[in-house]
Amino acid sequence: MSLRNNGKILTFDHLMLLPVAALAFYVAFIPHLNYAYALHVDEWLHLSFAKAMLRDGSVTFTNPFFGAGKIGVSTYLEASFNLFWGVFQAVSGIPWMIIFRYFPSIIFVITILTVYILADREGFGWEAAFFTCLIPTTVGILGPALLVPVALGLLFTPLILFLVFNFRDPLSYLLLFVLIGFLLAIHAPSAISPIIVLAPYMLLNLKGNFKHSLGMILALLLPFLVIFPWIFNLLLPTARSLFIEHSASEFVQLPRIIENYGYLPVLVCLLGTIRLALKGDSKSYGLVLGLLALLLMLVAFFTFHRGVPIMYERGLMYMMLMLSIVAGAGLATIKNLELPARFSDWLRVPPFVTENVGRFLSLVLVGVILAIAIPARLGTPYYLMIDTEDYHAFVWIKNNLAGEYNRAIVDPWKATAFNAITDRHIYTRVHNYPTAIDEAAYAFIRGGSRDTAFLRQNGISIIYTRVYEGKQGQNIEYPSQNPQLIEVAKNIYVLK
Repeated sequence: MSLRNNGKILTFDHLMLLPVAALAFYVAFIPHLNYAYALHVDEWLHLSFAKAMLRDGSVTFTNPFFGAGKIGVSTYLEASFNLFWGVFQAVSGIPWMIIFRYFPSIIFVITILTVYILADREGFGWEAAFFTCLIPTTVGILGPALLVPVALGLLFTPLILFLVFNFRDPLSYLLLFVLIGFLLAIHAPSAISPIIVLAPYMLLNLKGNFKHSLGMILALLLPFLVIFPWIFNLLLPTARSLFIEHSASEFVQLPRIIENYGYLPVLVCLLGTIRLALKGDSKSYGLVLGLLALLLMLVAFFTFHRGVPIMYERGLMYMMLMLSIVAGAGLATIKNLELPARFSDWLRVPPFVTENVGRFLSLVLVGVILAIAIPARLGTPYYLMIDTEDYHAFVWIKNNLAGEYNRAIVDPWKATAFNAITDRHIYTRVHNYPTAIDEAAYAFIRGGSRDTAFLRQNGISIIYTRVYEGKQGQNIEYPSQNPQLIEVAKNIYVLK
């Protein structure tokens, strides 16, 4: 029975997209179910940079954390991501915390729709979209639950694949050029990953459709030539990293990511690989070989610890995206299963049962996968940069302290969020792990903020004394013991 020619099943497929989209929104929203603020340190960083760009009116802007030094596109390749959201917030007027809480889910739903558009033409639209919903978010590899460049870049790979699989005119190559250019502007790994996926497909078309391969190659590579003057200084360090052996402990392990994604979906992906390989057309081979090319890159880095680390870390997300698309073909294979008509008499069941046994099995499989995946997603640990008390204290500082109070010493772990909310400079901040200067800041606050000379020497006029003690997992208040400090609000002091 043909899926594509049966109106009832088409209606079933389209209706299945609605709960899948709802599932995508929910899965991406899980970290924010009980948390109303930006979550990851990278999110707070992007917020600080977006606001700094708008203040300076340029993609080359003053470092917002310390008030000195310039950050530009030649060294910071995600500037356009910050510019996009800065302009969006300024035009829309939507509060920043609403954007960081809800828009990751909105973007993920759009990603699901782009996967559906790509896979529906091949007969497994909602199935591929369903497995895409399972892509996890972790603090190590990020993911669709966070407002970060890789989450936005993720939705473009299905669009790019859809373009090259279905169109061969100059307009499609121009659009492909624009999409890759946009990805390069917001997140270079998100531009390189689809090229790795498409490389086998381009090779497959060299013999039978050379013009199409040439059009793809030009559209994919020309954006890199356009930005070459801006990235020239980064080429040598990137080339050197190919020959440096990186410590395995620095990176999220590939087997653990596959475990987080789910062993059962991986098994369905293997079935999808067999289905696509047997189908034998260039699109099917393109999907299978694209997944294998991406896996080869990741396995090579995981095994030999040589390569570009950011491509491994962010490539894990694209690997799971391709696994999801191919797994959709596997689930469709199960859904298409029908028993011969004679089984109705043998099993003494109506023909309707044997005709729809595949759909029944596919829904059971979906239920089992969700029964495993949803608790796992709910149980994923996330760190919180600040809590509600910190947020309100930082808002109070922004709204109530005069402009001359423009540099603060706070818990370095909270300092990135402090800057993003208050627009005040900071003494130091932790991004990955504490350094010596961070430890000095902790010692100062824990010691009662006594050293006035230290404050004046570093131009510090604001002290926030609530510190998150990681080992105890709680916030501890360290009241000032310095008579030169005035407490203007709870845990907030200013220098006389």
